[in-house]
Amino acid sequence: MSNSEIGHLIFLLFLLVAAAHLLGYVFMRLRQPRVIGEILAGVILGPAILGRFSSQFSSGAQHFDMVLNFVYWLGLLLLMFISGCETRKLFSREDRREVSWLVIVGTGLPFIIGLAAAPWLPLHSLMGTVEVRSALVLVLGIAVAVTSIPVISRIFHDLGILHTRFARLVLGVAVIEDIVLWAILAVATALAGTVAFSKEKIAFHVLLTLVYFLVGLLLAPRLLRHVNRARWNILAHASPVAYVLLVLFAYSALAAAMDVSLVFAAFLAGFAVVRDREMFADALESINKFSFALFIPIYFAIVGYKLDLTRSFSFTMLLVFVVATCAIKLFSVGLGARLAGFRGLDVANLAIATNARGGPGIVLASVAFDAGIINAAFYTTLVLAAVLTSQAAGAWLEFVLRRGLPLLSSEPAVEARKPDVAADAPIAA
Repeated sequence: MSNSEIGHLIFLLFLLVAAAHLLGYVFMRLRQPRVIGEILAGVILGPAILGRFSSQFSSGAQHFDMVLNFVYWLGLLLLMFISGCETRKLFSREDRREVSWLVIVGTGLPFIIGLAAAPWLPLHSLMGTVEVRSALVLVLGIAVAVTSIPVISRIFHDLGILHTRFARLVLGVAVIEDIVLWAILAVATALAGTVAFSKEKIAFHVLLTLVYFLVGLLLAPRLLRHVNRARWNILAHASPVAYVLLVLFAYSALAAAMDVSLVFAAFLAGFAVVRDREMFADALESINKFSFALFIPIYFAIVGYKLDLTRSFSFTMLLVFVVATCAIKLFSVGLGARLAGFRGLDVANLAIATNARGGPGIVLASVAFDAGIINAAFYTTLVLAAVLTSQAAGAWLEFVLRRGLPLLSSEPAVEARKPDVAADAPIAA
């Protein structure tokens, strides 16, 4: 790249970082999730607003799509890595019963309701260019059931509750849910004729994901602990930050080679590294501070930047979809939580937290629209629903913590972090 191109890129990154931090701070002062302000910063700088007034800025930004995509993925990997570091005893024996009920009822029931309701819905108003009804029905079921891992992880981090059992339960449900729902999305795109996957290839892909996940959850942390403390492992002692990042890159590279979601890979890498928390405490704190200062705000800003909300929009469609899907999801998770033994405020907290659609909701909209499964109006509806449900989840959890109430009655109440320190607080001990 020429000197002027590098300057243009740096200026674009400057705008993304500055706007993300500024609006994130404003939203935190308003007692709203910081992450929504960061996404809004990207929307303002993207084609939806600034791009309409400055075509030169928009076209210049498109020139750096590859660089922005790399920064986007690096921010996402670091966010999930840090989330894995702060998640303790994922899928432990004490949580298996509760997670099972929340997944089976809280995720399975909304998906089934979405499929069952299809015959009575005006699917023609949602249909994309390929006009494959079965693919649209599957996408609709996913849209009703999906939960966001990246956004809810960021909200948990900002509130200082990633280390709690409540966060562990929600993330455990979200991880299992994502494995199943993204496998169903692969089937939907195959039905639409955009991906040449046979049934055998889809089954093999799901099997690889499960194998990677189980090995990364159960075996790899023990093996990595021995490697960390080996005498020949000079890098772990000489440069712990570099070594920890190399572990993240190794997990991600292996996942990419197996065509497994990089989100799971980064999460499991953090989960494995933190088994030696005392050895890498300073390194993890350094990575945490730098990531939340630069890469993670850029990630969420780019999420907003990529949203083109100028596509067709139907307020009626948005209202009906948000009200119906939230009611189904909240009822289903609430039922699952009660069957798991939770009562009162515990049920409401779990239901509202898992109702955040966030990044996966936006990815679902983009993949389905690009595949021709849904039309522009339904695409915009899915995107806005993802943002609104994430905002509601963050605002509710902040309200509960501010009132001094426990997220789970079995845990002591956690004090919410103050808005001015939420972005760069160190990893909880």
